[in-house]
Amino acid sequence: MKFIVNNGGKLGGEIRVPGDKSISHRSIMFGAIAEGTSHIAGFLEGEDSLNTLRAFQAMGVAIDGPENGQVVIHGVGMRGLNRPAQPLNLGNSGTSMRLLAGLLSGQAFDVELTGDASLSKRPMERVTGPLQSMGADITTAAGGRPPLKLAGGRTLHAIDYALPMASAQVKSCVLLAGLYADGRTCVTEPATTRDHTERMLNAFGCSVEKSGATACLRGPATLTACDIDVPADISSAAFFIVGASIAEGSDIVLKHVGINPTRTGVLDILRLMGADIELLNRTEAGGEPVADIRVRSARLRGISVPKELVPLAIDEFPVIFVAAACAEGETVVTGAEELRVKESDRIQVMADGLQRLGVAARATPDGMIIQGGAINGGVVHSHDDHRIAMAFSMAALVANGPVIVEDCDNVNTSFPGYADLGATAGLAIQAEN
Repeated sequence: MKFIVNNGGKLGGEIRVPGDKSISHRSIMFGAIAEGTSHIAGFLEGEDSLNTLRAFQAMGVAIDGPENGQVVIHGVGMRGLNRPAQPLNLGNSGTSMRLLAGLLSGQAFDVELTGDASLSKRPMERVTGPLQSMGADITTAAGGRPPLKLAGGRTLHAIDYALPMASAQVKSCVLLAGLYADGRTCVTEPATTRDHTERMLNAFGCSVEKSGATACLRGPATLTACDIDVPADISSAAFFIVGASIAEGSDIVLKHVGINPTRTGVLDILRLMGADIELLNRTEAGGEPVADIRVRSARLRGISVPKELVPLAIDEFPVIFVAAACAEGETVVTGAEELRVKESDRIQVMADGLQRLGVAARATPDGMIIQGGAINGGVVHSHDDHRIAMAFSMAALVANGPVIVEDCDNVNTSFPGYADLGATAGLAIQAEN
């Protein structure tokens, strides 16, 4: 599939983007190993979170739905999972693989975790290392890549682990293994990352203690079923936030978006660039803060992005780079080397694509330097990366010609119905096979 996006236009109206992917993954995982029945509302019916759901069904968990975002999970308890008949194929989802590696490392059965061609290139040693130090028997293919093979029946022991690089996935992996370990497992991170795991474990009755940059829990633990309301995903909302900021005359409201403070780096960065962003109707849903986000067009200026905001916006940088291309002056991003090991090398792929559209963008080892200016129409390649595809589609709003984005199938991993919703909001987009 490719996106053909005619240039020009503006964004407007009220829309609700799909449910938060990070929270959707965790709701299935924790509901599956809890005691009792959990009800999930707002579940993201994208391929990534569906792969997590199917994995637990393959391990014997009865799950009803999803139907219109509603899921009912009949938990089997901490030790109730069964050995799957086949390797668990997690598709394109690095979150599924890294978190499941922790959760499954303390099970009684052997299991293999596989994925698609893109996931099979992504490094896993950052999770296998700490898991092995906890006593897990886990091996990878050459170069620390998937598939992961976990041998069952291992006794895990608690560790005190300092993350070498800020990563919510690695933090969560170690904490989930800690649920099955004897003693107090602690993870200390060098910079703040999203805390959905800690919040949701507390909601399921497992106390996670936070002290500064350290999160601790005591195992072996027990989870108790609860109900979760999944807010709209700020990572998906970010495309429309940037689109409305750069397209003159735009005025859009994004409904019921999660504004967890560990996820709002994109709002902070865009505000530093001069964006007009207003939070309305603040409330709480399932332990997560939510709000409606109103965005009106504004003249953006280039900035040096503060390093402390980078981990809080790590998934939103593809579209932040588009905002920088439209800003007046130079934007400098450093400390974002994590982007090189996402679904694609997001630093290089975005730099290449922006250059093809006439933007002065230069990749650096840990970020990018972008000189804002005019954006040309043209053809760019998403490298099968959903966030790259959606970011470049928004660039068409201010381009001087149509933008064609190739290989967009993986948009369905996080944002099913993106082209239709974009068209509703004013983006002149067509999806063609």
